Amino acid sequence: MFNIKAIIKILGFLLIVEGAFMLLAFSVSLIYQEHDMIPLLKSALLSIFIGGITVFATRNAQKNISKNDGFIIVSLVWVIFSFFGSLPYLISGSIPNLTDAFFETMSGFTTTGSSILNDIESLPHGILFWRSMTQWLGGMGIIVLSLAILPVFGIGGMQLFAAEVPGPVPDKLNPKIQQTAKNLWAIYVLFTLVETVLLWVGGMTLFDAINHSFTTMATGGYSTKQASIAHWDSAYIQYVITFFMFIAGTNFTLSYSALTGKFDKVYKNEEFKYYVLFIITFTAIIFSGLLLSTRLGFEQAFRDTLFQVVSIITTTGFATVDFLTWTPFLIILIFALFFFGGSAGSTGGGIKIMRIVLLLKNSYYELRRLLHPNAVIPVRFNKRAVSEHIITNVLAFFMIYLIIFFISTIIFTLIEPDMDSAMGAVATSLGNIGPGLGKFGPAENFYSVQPVGKWFLAFLMLLGRLELFTVLVLFSPAFWKK
Repeated sequence: MFNIKAIIKILGFLLIVEGAFMLLAFSVSLIYQEHDMIPLLKSALLSIFIGGITVFATRNAQKNISKNDGFIIVSLVWVIFSFFGSLPYLISGSIPNLTDAFFETMSGFTTTGSSILNDIESLPHGILFWRSMTQWLGGMGIIVLSLAILPVFGIGGMQLFAAEVPGPVPDKLNPKIQQTAKNLWAIYVLFTLVETVLLWVGGMTLFDAINHSFTTMATGGYSTKQASIAHWDSAYIQYVITFFMFIAGTNFTLSYSALTGKFDKVYKNEEFKYYVLFIITFTAIIFSGLLLSTRLGFEQAFRDTLFQVVSIITTTGFATVDFLTWTPFLIILIFALFFFGGSAGSTGGGIKIMRIVLLLKNSYYELRRLLHPNAVIPVRFNKRAVSEHIITNVLAFFMIYLIIFFISTIIFTLIEPDMDSAMGAVATSLGNIGPGLGKFGPAENFYSVQPVGKWFLAFLMLLGRLELFTVLVLFSPAFWKK
């Protein structure tokens, strides 16, 4: 049986947390004395009030929750957060209709970064700050934040952690899940602060530096400027953001190891090696292609290439150039990166580097097994044999991911007939990347998509952010049986 009262109580607590962060956005608006002060305050108080009533009504609920309860909580909280997170846009009139406001908010919390806004600079500072905040909260994960700050999650916390961070081999920094969450958020905050200072020193205003640090570390890609990072014609700013995108796409367990002086764990980690290798390989090929096909200088071509490769592979989605103006071969390579994603345990979306490496290794070893049928050749990762269960899980994830991509593309062509645009929109939503192809490239946005298409893409964003299984399991009849 499901612990309904506990589920409702936890969702209520999380709603209070969301309202508290809205108050931070309200304080920013208060500083700038703009018209979004009252809408942000109303949104915050309404969220806290409804969350408080919910918690009070279920105050006697048992704290024990099952794995199935965890799946329900994690799936629902992203939807509820997105609905209530839409309130500042709706009440202030910044985004006047629910479909667009929900799309923008879901894109924020899932760190997708796809937007419907055509004049970002016209938005007041409080709304812009809330927009960036949605990505920062969603980057590390709403549940992980809650585990760090709410003692109520001391029981059953691992069920929630596993449901929201369902990577192929979940890492824990500390045997106690609450301490793990605190360590993760401590690293996250530290990197955000360091990047903020570096961007501020490099010429951004403090406000822009904070917002871009939020969305870089979340691998989200929202910017306070319509032209994204291209607004700043600064090699320094672009290299700083490239570095922190790279860090955000790295397993945070490795970042913790590096910060505590255990550098051997970093350079011996196989996923990290492949992550670096993929970035170097794609950068070298695309860089060479740009030198041959354009008149860009050596440094400019290298910087544009490195920035876009890191931005796409980490699923951040920032842009300094419109890669759709490149040659078709280079566009195909960029599109291939849509299906990579960052490391497991990072804020990046996509399939994840670890899964891709395991797929490649299993395919290679399968060929060897055909040549040597009596040999026992296990797949190894970080010098350890990988269980058949994990290999099966990775193969299933990859196949389901591709099936959902193809079926969703077919469905979306009924809404958007252009095949390139449909493929790009589905791939970028499922991978939580941001820019797509065709009409939805880095120089465009998703404003023109029909309402039904925006709801469909928002569902794909949620599906991709929770790595398919957490959401799909809810559609299984067996899940709802006793």
